[in-house]
Amino acid sequence: MKISARQLTSQLSRGLASTYLVSGDEPLLVAEAAEQLRAAARGAGFDQRDLFVAERGFKWDELEASTDNLSLFAERRIVELRLPSPRPGDAGSKALQRFAAAPDPDRLVLVVTGKLDSAAARSSWVKAIESDGVVVQVWPVERAELPEWIGRRAQAAGLRLTRDAIELLADRVEGNLLAADQEIKKLALLGIEGAVDAQRVLAAVANSARFDVFELVDAWLSGDAARTFNVLGGLRAEGAEPVLLGWALSRELGLLGRLAAAVENGQRLDSAFAEQKVWQRRQPVLRRALERYPLTELRRLLQQAVTVDRVIKGAMPGNPWQAVTQLLLLALAPRRGFAEVI
Repeated sequence: MKISARQLTSQLSRGLASTYLVSGDEPLLVAEAAEQLRAAARGAGFDQRDLFVAERGFKWDELEASTDNLSLFAERRIVELRLPSPRPGDAGSKALQRFAAAPDPDRLVLVVTGKLDSAAARSSWVKAIESDGVVVQVWPVERAELPEWIGRRAQAAGLRLTRDAIELLADRVEGNLLAADQEIKKLALLGIEGAVDAQRVLAAVANSARFDVFELVDAWLSGDAARTFNVLGGLRAEGAEPVLLGWALSRELGLLGRLAAAVENGQRLDSAFAEQKVWQRRQPVLRRALERYPLTELRRLLQQAVTVDRVIKGAMPGNPWQAVTQLLLLALAPRRGFAEVI
């Protein structure tokens, strides 16, 4: 059987299978699906858990010998196997097929791995679990679905976020569900009563380096050089990683480039915002930035951002912080955009 993570609760209500495979590339949702399975197994009397990680050199025959001996004991056990890659090799594939084909009432096998590509999904061991057990596919939360996901998560944590607060979090975490979950938990710990708006969210997470990076981006987009370099200095003092700054700046330059190209090709900016799925509250600052940058300048800055990325990663000589600073200096130099087109 193959199901999505959203169908797991319904499947578990009909009883436990003997073998489960949980796969996906969103760590938070994969971890939560696995924990939901463990909780259901504990409720069914599987009180022991043996955890194995199939790293390089893993002995599959030892795993099989260990699990075959479980029936000698009275305890019911969860045998959990973490696969760093959904390619366990020939020995691993055969072992997993045997587990799926020979269920043991005192053993629940839980395999956890990353996203299955098309080749992995067609492999013999995955097909065996799909035939005799359950394959749980964990899909990422799409950008358009993220505000609703954050809203449900906040409500479950006892928070009542306003729409602006939800959109702020959605924009800042940019699909990183683990970061979103952490911020929601921090807000819940503060015990804020009543509706939590965007300003209260910003105040509550003011010391978070991840959010400070986006304050840097907003300062640059607004053309506020003094604030930009003040935030940059603070990030450096706090020990922020230049790779995070480079990523955030490159991401925003890429978005501006796509918006500018769309306008140059005759598309209305409102339409381009909708096409790029830009939140309503982000649009004013991006409009102001587009007034300053022609498309040719954005392309030049994107090329510079590629150079910065190579310096940060050690592929080119240079100081990462100096490279980031130089990019911001170039980005903050006075430019003439296309305000007359917007």
